Amino acid sequence: MSLLTDISTGVQQVADAISIAIGVEVEIVDDELTLVGGTGAYRNKIGAKEEFGRLDGEYLYARMLRSDATAYIEDTGKYPDYGASLLTGSARELTEICTPIKLHGAVIGVIGFIAVQEEQRAVLIDRHENMAVFVEKMADLLAAKADQRALLNAAESTMNELNTVIEATHEGIFDIDRNGYIKHCNSMAEKLFFASRSAIIGGHISEYMHGAPALDVLRTGKGYTEREEVYRTWKGTRHFIVTARPYCSGAEIEGVVISFRDIEEAHKLAYSINTGALKYTFDDIIGDDEVMLRVKNQAVMIARGNSTVLITGESGTGKEMFAKAIHYSGLRAAGPFVTVNCGAIPENLLESELFGYERGAFTGASERGKIGKFELANDGTVFLDEIGDLPLHLQVKLLHVLQNMRFERVGGNKTVIADVRVIAATNRDLEEMIRQGNFREDLYYRLSVIPLTTPPLRGRREDIRRLMKHFLAKYNAFMNKGIVGFTEQAERIYENHSWPGHVRERETAVEYGVNMACGDRIDADAVPARLLRGEEDRTQPPESDVSLAEQIRRYERGVIAKRLAQYGAGSRAKDAVAKELGISRATLYRRLSELEIT
Repeated sequence: MSLLTDISTGVQQVADAISIAIGVEVEIVDDELTLVGGTGAYRNKIGAKEEFGRLDGEYLYARMLRSDATAYIEDTGKYPDYGASLLTGSARELTEICTPIKLHGAVIGVIGFIAVQEEQRAVLIDRHENMAVFVEKMADLLAAKADQRALLNAAESTMNELNTVIEATHEGIFDIDRNGYIKHCNSMAEKLFFASRSAIIGGHISEYMHGAPALDVLRTGKGYTEREEVYRTWKGTRHFIVTARPYCSGAEIEGVVISFRDIEEAHKLAYSINTGALKYTFDDIIGDDEVMLRVKNQAVMIARGNSTVLITGESGTGKEMFAKAIHYSGLRAAGPFVTVNCGAIPENLLESELFGYERGAFTGASERGKIGKFELANDGTVFLDEIGDLPLHLQVKLLHVLQNMRFERVGGNKTVIADVRVIAATNRDLEEMIRQGNFREDLYYRLSVIPLTTPPLRGRREDIRRLMKHFLAKYNAFMNKGIVGFTEQAERIYENHSWPGHVRERETAVEYGVNMACGDRIDADAVPARLLRGEEDRTQPPESDVSLAEQIRRYERGVIAKRLAQYGAGSRAKDAVAKELGISRATLYRRLSELEIT
């Protein structure tokens, strides 16, 4: 779209005003000889090409596009290269004064004052000098309007690009003014504080981050990076990694931009960066349980082929690890493995993320365009995680791609052919979603050519100890710790837990233990509270085949451990525990030693 076409409404208003003011016809064309605005018979030709659109021709307007001077044609009949088309009826152009419309040294169009009647011709001839000055002023006016629109478009594009970046980030963002009131926030901030954008904007930062150090930044002008901060909200304690940066107008501090990430998510990011380049194989999937071995053997056979795979299973059961192992054990191992989380990308960005876009496809799009994940995965594998979250309108396009392995970028008309293997995964019941009308049945059958189900951790007791040792070694290395194992009580707590979060929950529980252990072993004090709650329910004497003495020992150990968890491990706390249990302090210390309570 040309600059003048972008302001076509304003161009036509200028043409009408000139015609009314001086009583002549007006024609305005852009730098492609497209008629953008006009009066009289020219109005009916808006959108058509003048001079057959020949920019290299020798007719008047083509020459004007290559010129920087105003032209005065007193008698068009004496100029064989005038070239203007005849109007409807017997009238034709008699006289014309025209000039190029220039912006920053470049010609962006031509404006002409035209006489098609003798009265109009007399006006142009009698006042041609004044009319030449006037037409140049009108050209300057149009150039200014076009420049203003170009600047506005650039500003809008920049703002849209910045908003896209802000919304795409996994960090919450607050923009506060010099008084600490929130001017802007992103969707991640809404999510982290369980509040809507309309409720957050306009509120004071202290409502969400009471006593925030960012308020000191307003006073001192000194920002900070990745500071650990804890805030208590009505939804519970929020633990963040926070960065605050001031922005100024001259020497005055205008406000502060605060970015914050949930500390657990920050840890996950660090770990994914640390291990993201690893090529998983089936040997990396821990588990020798009979069910797990059967699934691994099935996956090994799947890796030999090229058909689409649908991996289902509960969250935390290692679906992505299986997808990577299938890729790196198959014929496409040398190609890329590209992951797309269909539930983590905003719906309005997901199509361009999957299939790319052409330059100018939408406001804020890169001038160079962008290739999508399917193109990036060419000759390799694209892993569509959380496929159940794919919007219905994209399910149609994905089905077409799976059937034909070709697609068009957003805003483009060129067919792109991609040679990829598709592996999808979900923890949702797609068949139930089909019944509810939320997932296409034809796409489901196209995805599940080869179905694979990852088994949950419950029922795989043989694998629990192996996973404990594996994750202990992993986080020992990551945190430079030297923990050698688990105490008997901690081991029992881990083994008896139901693990609703499966392998992922097991990993985070061991990670917590490595962080919290005081000695060279992870004991009950370093076990996450959610696991201890299950252990407390077992402090009643269990019905089992173990001896009565052992049952009593376990019960006593549980009672003392519960009191220590309640009062603490200090000297005064132990005095309080001994008093509550009705024993002496010496007896308590002896029982702590005998029962191996750290």
